[in-house]
Amino acid sequence: MKIFSRTDTGRVRSENQDAYFAGHLSDHAAFAVVCDGMGGANAGNIASATAVKSIADYISKSYRGAMTVQEMEKVVQNAITSANIELYDLSLKHAKYNGMGTTVVLAAVIGDEAVIAHVGDSRVYLAEGETITQLTRDHSVVQSLIESGKITPEDAKVHPRKNIITRALGAEEQVAVDLTVAHLNEGAALLLCSDGLTNYVEPAEIAAVLAKEEPQAAADCLVDKANREGGGDNITVVIMTYEGKKG
Repeated sequence: MKIFSRTDTGRVRSENQDAYFAGHLSDHAAFAVVCDGMGGANAGNIASATAVKSIADYISKSYRGAMTVQEMEKVVQNAITSANIELYDLSLKHAKYNGMGTTVVLAAVIGDEAVIAHVGDSRVYLAEGETITQLTRDHSVVQSLIESGKITPEDAKVHPRKNIITRALGAEEQVAVDLTVAHLNEGAALLLCSDGLTNYVEPAEIAAVLAKEEPQAAADCLVDKANREGGGDNITVVIMTYEGKKG
């Protein structure tokens, strides 16, 4: 598993409220986490940075060799739950952090299996060749409207509430975390990203870039594309490539 990344403030925002971490746990295990903070003043920065550090520390300390996918699912769940409590407590103790929160997407890979977890509208995609599959479901107002048939995906792109999420880390005392497991074939890539990418670059374009470019060049290209299309938000991209089982 190799990991490549890029984060950018974008062309409109004055600061980057995205945060991420990616690293290896062993020769056959790695993980990455991306958070997109929200809240006034510096609260968004604090929310995303605190969540990333809390989750990364928890997973790094909890990992052990020969851990099963089922055990990793529990670790991931607990890591995100713990981070939620930490953020919620911070918002109660400090008035300036009132209402802060963050999205989170996480991929923890053991061998050829990936545990995917998320809260909010940051996403994880699985790319194989020119095929791309979204592994997460946006926790957002417009996603709910799409699923209820009230608007189309095309309407969602320009909907006035398109940036309103229905679930966030730190917003409430308890948080529901969506978990799934994905199998990785040789040559597959996982893409974790904030909505600063997906609001400006279509999945088909993302797939084409991942299929054509080397991973680091792909990360750079995707951020540049989002900026060319407006760059109205912070943009974070993490690419994890799976090269197959070692001999």
